[in-house]
Amino acid sequence: MHTERLRCYLEGGRPPGGSRTYPGARDPRMPVRSAPVELPGTVYFATESPVWTGGRAFYDPTAPGTAWARAHLVTAGQFADIAAQEMYAVPGEDRALDLGLGLDAALATGTARLGPGRYETLVCPGSLDTVPVLTFTAPWRAADVPWTRPSAPYLRLLASGLLQTGAWPPAAITAYLAARPGAAGHWTPAEIGRLVGGEAGA
Repeated sequence: MHTERLRCYLEGGRPPGGSRTYPGARDPRMPVRSAPVELPGTVYFATESPVWTGGRAFYDPTAPGTAWARAHLVTAGQFADIAAQEMYAVPGEDRALDLGLGLDAALATGTARLGPGRYETLVCPGSLDTVPVLTFTAPWRAADVPWTRPSAPYLRLLASGLLQTGAWPPAAITAYLAARPGAAGHWTPAEIGRLVGGEAGA
């Protein structure tokens, strides 16, 4: 959701607070447009991220609730390369071809499972201005796995990304993230607000 985090996927680099350097996409151009979106379902934190040393964010489109996110207008090739990097594959290699085939299935049926691992399931929860909205997540549901506390650097990027949209008040964003499964009971809205500091004040 954070612009500079997205830049690492496209241009290559290491996100602030992360421990992994990303190779970037074959097409490094940043999106020409981004927009806030509210999707049916929920965001939750589970498993353990080697990049952030805490819970990873996943999207469960079948769960009750609303997920706040950002939609970035990228090409199908860029989307495939972003997803490939999250699958620890090299952009442009065989995995990208699998993703291309998966995109067709996700657009036709709403979901496409490319593998059993996290971020290997493509989801199309709808469209925005006639353009399909696509994301990737785990094949399991939020209720099927133990939830994991997200780290401070990871939450900072998520909160900052939502703040960048200007769509939701800072207090609403910190309350929203503090209520996500995995963060609830471990982070308060005030604590998340302190992570973003002046950004939330702005």
